[in-house]
Amino acid sequence: MAEKRKTKSAAKTKAAKTPAKATKGLASLGKTLSPDNGWKALLVGENLKFIVGMLLLVAALFMIVSMVSNFFTGAAEQSAIESGSDFEPENYGGKLGAYTAYYFMNHLFGAGALLLPVFMILLSVKLMNVYRVRLWKCFLNCGFLMVWLSVTLSLLQETQIVGSDLPRDTLGGGHGRNVLEFLHNAVGMFTTVAIIVAAAIFYFIYLSGETIKYLRQLMQPHKMLKQGWARWGWHRKDKVAEASDEEANEESDDETNEEMPVYLTDEMKAEETEEKGHKDEFAIKLDFANDEVGDEQHTGVTLEDNGGTDSDQTTFEVESVTEEEAATTNTVPSEPYNPRLDLEYYQFPTTDLLDTHGDSGTAIDMKEQNANKDRIISVLKNFGVDIVSIKATIGPTISLYEITPAPGVKISKIRNLEDDIAMNLAALGIRIIAPIPGKGTIGIEVPNKNPRIVSMESIINTRAFQDTTYELPIALGKTITNEVFIRDLTKMPHLLVAGATGQGKSVGLNAIITSLLYKKHPSELKLVMVDPKKVEFSVYAPIEKHFLAMIPGEDDPIITDVTKVVQTLKSLCQLMDHRYDLLKKAKVRNIKEYNAKFKARQLNPEKGHEFMPYIVVIIDEFGDLIMTAGKEVELPIARLAQLARAVGMHLIIATQRPTTNIITGTIKANFPARMAFKVTSRIDSQTILDRTGANQLVGKGDMLILSYSSPDPVRVQCAFVDTPEVDKISEYIARQQGYLTPYELPEPLVEGDGAGGGEDLDAGTIDPLFEEAARLVVVHQSGSTSLIQRKFSIGYNRAGRLMDQLERAGIVGPGRGAKPREVLCPDEVALDARLDTLH
Repeated sequence: MAEKRKTKSAAKTKAAKTPAKATKGLASLGKTLSPDNGWKALLVGENLKFIVGMLLLVAALFMIVSMVSNFFTGAAEQSAIESGSDFEPENYGGKLGAYTAYYFMNHLFGAGALLLPVFMILLSVKLMNVYRVRLWKCFLNCGFLMVWLSVTLSLLQETQIVGSDLPRDTLGGGHGRNVLEFLHNAVGMFTTVAIIVAAAIFYFIYLSGETIKYLRQLMQPHKMLKQGWARWGWHRKDKVAEASDEEANEESDDETNEEMPVYLTDEMKAEETEEKGHKDEFAIKLDFANDEVGDEQHTGVTLEDNGGTDSDQTTFEVESVTEEEAATTNTVPSEPYNPRLDLEYYQFPTTDLLDTHGDSGTAIDMKEQNANKDRIISVLKNFGVDIVSIKATIGPTISLYEITPAPGVKISKIRNLEDDIAMNLAALGIRIIAPIPGKGTIGIEVPNKNPRIVSMESIINTRAFQDTTYELPIALGKTITNEVFIRDLTKMPHLLVAGATGQGKSVGLNAIITSLLYKKHPSELKLVMVDPKKVEFSVYAPIEKHFLAMIPGEDDPIITDVTKVVQTLKSLCQLMDHRYDLLKKAKVRNIKEYNAKFKARQLNPEKGHEFMPYIVVIIDEFGDLIMTAGKEVELPIARLAQLARAVGMHLIIATQRPTTNIITGTIKANFPARMAFKVTSRIDSQTILDRTGANQLVGKGDMLILSYSSPDPVRVQCAFVDTPEVDKISEYIARQQGYLTPYELPEPLVEGDGAGGGEDLDAGTIDPLFEEAARLVVVHQSGSTSLIQRKFSIGYNRAGRLMDQLERAGIVGPGRGAKPREVLCPDEVALDARLDTLH
């Protein structure tokens, strides 16, 4: 018993000494090796795509080997397969390869069937995410060429032009033979050949529009002969001039005058005689240049004074510039850069993804309008206010009554009657505009009894939105006069959204995002979404590879963690500084001028220049961020708001707590555009708009907008877009080809660690993973913090400190914005030498 107790205690002691890391490693290994977990990992996501791609690649290579081998071994095997007898396969693919080649080549498309495994290879590399492949374009090209080659090669083999020694149907296959027989019986051999040639011409036109130009030149042989003769003639003239110069040199040197036999045309002889017979004082050159656009010839005359004395003798020298010479002298500018070619086949969302929500236009209830008019007139008369006229403008939610007071009536007297008018109209709340800007009238806004929903579909379908030329158009809704309210975010340039809970704030943000998605290409716009509630912006996660931007290494494209919000804001500040450096190099002042230069190919990408998409940062529940992070959030936001406009970065901040400790003076000073939904108090309205009015709104999307177009707020009914509509838009975009990864923001610098600069490493503070991280970045030749974070399963802060230590050790270079750091050690031998110097 004592021995057993000793054994158990020793085992416990040994288990206690086992490192916790090893225990965790064994647990994770056992979990990874479990059969259920392994099959689930294989049959989901990217793993399944990669496996299917590998299988397709193997099948395609097998088909290529079998089909190529069939050209040499197919004669003997074809007869055996057709007779059904057994045979010894000579095909490099074995019996299966012989049957495969026989079916696809002899039965189907002949040699053109080789394009089928070619398409399978392209599909496999697409599934394995090795290269970007436009599958639809490859499918059309391979399909057309396979069918066309089948018919063409069948024609060539039938006419014994090629393949006379090969078995029948080896080149064109059964498909080509059947189509050829059908066309031959239907329209004859000559028309069949014409159809095949026409199909080839159509295909070349599909590939390049220059084909039509060359065809037109071929259809005008007389012009080609004329141009060729002209070139030959002027070439002979140049030879004559060279020969004359050589003769003159010989006369001066050897004092001999031996004539060389030169064969000239009549025109050239006449010119030569004329040139010799006149000693010129003025030389007049007539330059005839053919205009490619029109048939007119433009003549330029240049007078040159040669200092002669005889003014009657002039020499006319005619120089003709052919089309080819004009093309060489006039350099054609290169085609402008088009950023949309990155996703060439991207299609914008269609309006059928949006619902109408019963928005059928303006419905006027004349009974209600007349009753309101009579009550307003009655209340004003009861208090001794006379008016000259009254006019009503019916909006979707609010009706505006414009009254013209009689002479001598004070505006303040009408403004003080606001509560009395509201009581008589039995309205939720009215708002008096005294006076209406630009008019000599006073406005009384009265809510409609039956408000109408303004659907996003009715906004998107308007000509005002479709034809807008704004850089970042945001369609917010309709005004009281039923006009579509559209503003340019680049001119705002930042937007502050505030309102009580349930008053339409989230719907307003969705309306802004939807209008941007309907007008901007993924290459022109990137969104950074911050959602502390974790549920408002989750519907936009499927479009992460099209429109979203994030820090490398993050899993969730929608930022919900407060610490990640701070890192993202710092990353945006770094990107802003990087963009300003590029603007300085390009000698421009804003992103619009920079992108115009880049599209005109005036900026060299090899020198660090790149096309800049607009970046819109949308932050919901800003009050929650201020409460949890405070100055860490406020300071980078204030910096971005002050400087980021010129580099195409714009902020949209929303909060349901419009108090002074949330919307500070720094925030208000840099957010001139405000969007206020209904709030509970006058103080909150003054905090947002610097005036009252938001507390008198009726809710459900009713809002006041203060923007660059007007010093006074405009009342707008916000467009309504429901969550199912946003889901359909996101799915429509996500189904299309996107980028390989979301738009990567720069990796933010970690506070407390220097940026290198030759500082010495302290042996006591070196991370235990320092040497492993160094070998990792040297092997991959990529100095990326996210790479270290993924490989070692550590947090971002620790990975950032490791990267800073590697920089101070001279293993990686300084940060380069969104790009990985440069690795200064080319291989592990150099790394070992570097590490030895540190020890």
